[in-house]
Amino acid sequence: MKSVLESVKGQIIVAIRQAAEKAKTEGKLNYDSLPEFVLEVPREKEHGDFATNIAMLLARQAKMPPRQVAEIINSHIDPEGTWVARIEIAGPGFINFYLNSDWVYEVLPQIEEQGDRYGNSDAGQGKKVQVEFVSANPTGLLHMGNARGAALGDTIANLLQAAGFTVTREFYINDAGNQIENLGKSLEARYLQQLGQDVVFPEDGYHGQDIIDTVKRLIERDGDKYLGMDTALRRELLIQYALEEKLQAIKNTLREFGVEYDVWFSEQSLHDSGAIDAVLEELRAKAYIYESEGAVWFKTTEFGDEKDEVVVRSNGIPTYFAADIAYHKNKFDRGFAWIINIWGADHHGHVKRLKGAMKALGYDPDRLDIVIMQLVRLFKGGEIIRMSKRSGEFVTLEDLMAEVGKDAARYFFVMRSPDSHLDFDMDLAKSQSAENPVYYIQYAHARICSIFRQLKEKGGTIPRAGDCNLMLLKETAELELIRKIVDFPHEIAEAAVNLEPHRIARYAHELAGLFHVFYNSHRVITDEPDLQNARLVLVKCTQTVVRRALHLMGLTAPESM
Repeated sequence: MKSVLESVKGQIIVAIRQAAEKAKTEGKLNYDSLPEFVLEVPREKEHGDFATNIAMLLARQAKMPPRQVAEIINSHIDPEGTWVARIEIAGPGFINFYLNSDWVYEVLPQIEEQGDRYGNSDAGQGKKVQVEFVSANPTGLLHMGNARGAALGDTIANLLQAAGFTVTREFYINDAGNQIENLGKSLEARYLQQLGQDVVFPEDGYHGQDIIDTVKRLIERDGDKYLGMDTALRRELLIQYALEEKLQAIKNTLREFGVEYDVWFSEQSLHDSGAIDAVLEELRAKAYIYESEGAVWFKTTEFGDEKDEVVVRSNGIPTYFAADIAYHKNKFDRGFAWIINIWGADHHGHVKRLKGAMKALGYDPDRLDIVIMQLVRLFKGGEIIRMSKRSGEFVTLEDLMAEVGKDAARYFFVMRSPDSHLDFDMDLAKSQSAENPVYYIQYAHARICSIFRQLKEKGGTIPRAGDCNLMLLKETAELELIRKIVDFPHEIAEAAVNLEPHRIARYAHELAGLFHVFYNSHRVITDEPDLQNARLVLVKCTQTVVRRALHLMGLTAPESM
């Protein structure tokens, strides 16, 4: 079902096209074909409800100044069948449309009918999309970078689903390579130390308290049974135990954070299946691979990179990049039309070479989008927090949820564009004030629930939109609230296709603000039954949209606060 906004825009676009064609038929405009013009909401309210740039695009073909083209089109527009009340020409040739405000009322029955499906669209047309995010090394606890990636990735996936895409959430388990070797050395050293042996801890080992906790649990279960084993076997068994435990801990923490994955993909499986060797052979056959200094290199410079990249080290072990090439080939081969990765800022230099590798393999690199997210700084009491007693190194996601709660953590991670640095104020996130955006939005929902409780206590019920005179909603606060609700499907679609989850955070905050203004200015339960009924419908629709926006970000919609 088309949204009200799409329907209204569609009517105006048809009227513009018909006007241009009529002017051409009458010899007033000369052009070969109509250009792809846009009809959009102007930034400034005084410029109307919609504006089009068709005159500027037609000017060259028509061999006229854009403003003259705009005036000709305007004189030929028939507003019949649209909500257009008046049209004005502005600036160099923009055509601004001012609508009869009655058009916005169309949205209220639509929301009532669609309920929590309101805002959904078929923009994605079922296209298969994979969103890979977090993909933390299973060697420790989840830190702030992982936490931001989890909130962003899950919200993007929610938005894509609402916009009509078929979405798969995936976690890439980095269970191979150097970090796993280091994990084995770290576990072995801590294991031996716990059993009273004086061994030196490896310099590049994992120093966190969680490694000590893991071996303590292992000793509790198995005692010293690994003590007399060969070093290689002992490390293998310690790694096996730790990976299983740590991966389960990651799954539990992410589930608590509201994130569930469809696929957990093992990097080791790429080594075991021969997928890495196969993809390197394919690149070699295409002359993108060469040997130098005992190592094997991929010609990333042919795809705009500053220097070529090693794919197999001189010791014969494939690099992380080689595994990544095989992994992304696997993604394309699974039939995903659009592949989205959420990466930390430290991976920025890896983007161009990975896209180059996909192009070398014959895939369209534009089907791979990589969202780079910047660092998070935690503040408490005005000072940066650096340490956590639990990990000894960093504040964990578990620490943060224990401190501020899941909802505040998720919203704060999503509210800024991924490519901007995020200063996370823990005191603000916990505060119950209008300054806290999470509280502000959730309080709007709770306030609406309170209105309905009062209504029920008085023996009243919420009427159907079709039984109300919605035209009674004439106050500025009412019309602005309805107009904002109209935008919801468009906001979801734009946030999804442009991978901008912060748009939905901003939208929810603005919608809540408009509701609070309305609530503080006008009584909903009044002595005027017709007005009360119209306002109850408006408030019910607002509740639906606020709740839906919160759920898209993985937040709860509380009924009281």
